Amino acid sequence: MGEFNFTVDEPESVGGTNLGPQPTDVFLASIASCFTLALSYSAQKRGIVLRNLQVDVTGTYDGPRFSSVLIEGKLGCDEAELPSLVRDAERVCYVTNTLKSGIDIKVDVSTTLSEFDKQ
Repeated sequence: MGEFNFTVDEPESVGGTNLGPQPTDVFLASIASCFTLALSYSAQKRGIVLRNLQVDVTGTYDGPRFSSVLIEGKLGCDEAELPSLVRDAERVCYVTNTLKSGIDIKVDVSTTLSEFDKQ
């Protein structure tokens, strides 16, 4: 992840070592962090002062995927500002825009031989 190290793992109960969040938690955190930043950016651009900003994201499992994701926000501003602020944030949130677009995902794998395997 650029110049940052980031450990992703699974709980011990499913064979992981529990040294980091599981991929589904990282997925939900990506949505929450991007939407939080989008709200903050949109508020700042419109001159709205947010006294507080909290975004929680919950996913509903449906087999090996999420069937839905709920983004809940608590914003410290005038209630009349909420609809346009959320609309602005939805326009600039890369993560939610990517998910809503029905992104094409391709998998390309190959084998790599280590120096040990070549001998």
